[in-house]
Amino acid sequence: MIVALVGLCGAGKTEAAKYFENKNYERVYFGGITMEELKKSNLEINEKNERKIREELREKYGMGAYAVLSLPKIELALKEGINVLIDGLYSWTEYKLLRERFPEMITIAIFANPDLRFKRLATREVRRLSVHEAMSRDIAEIENLEKAGPISKADYTIINNGTKEELLQKMKEILG
Repeated sequence: MIVALVGLCGAGKTEAAKYFENKNYERVYFGGITMEELKKSNLEINEKNERKIREELREKYGMGAYAVLSLPKIELALKEGINVLIDGLYSWTEYKLLRERFPEMITIAIFANPDLRFKRLATREVRRLSVHEAMSRDIAEIENLEKAGPISKADYTIINNGTKEELLQKMKEILG
């Protein structure tokens, strides 16, 4: 089985990913590629540098960059009979590439109201974002990274305006 999580920053994808990790899914974290590139370039982890790397990778490899760069890891896990979770599918091109390669893939959009997402992002422990940074990131990801397409075409949508426990209950309802 292969599942991809989609959603804007702060919606709850990381919490949803933990559900799958607890079910022994191999987590393929697209954002990890950005973090690796930041380290290689000796750049500070912040929204400005993350955006720069995301957009540079897509310039170099095309809009399907993260899917293309992650295919070996995804295919190896599936070949070994391990279920795969794609955490952070972004672009429409990535979505189409993965859907063509893995037609059985299930996509789950995690949605939370913007004000709630911005509050979560401003108080999270890692990679905290101000309201201005979060709003700017939303716009950049929608306009420059084709992020809205995969969200709108998801097989399931979870509204995550409640607690972590409510999110996990909704995950169980979808996948058991």
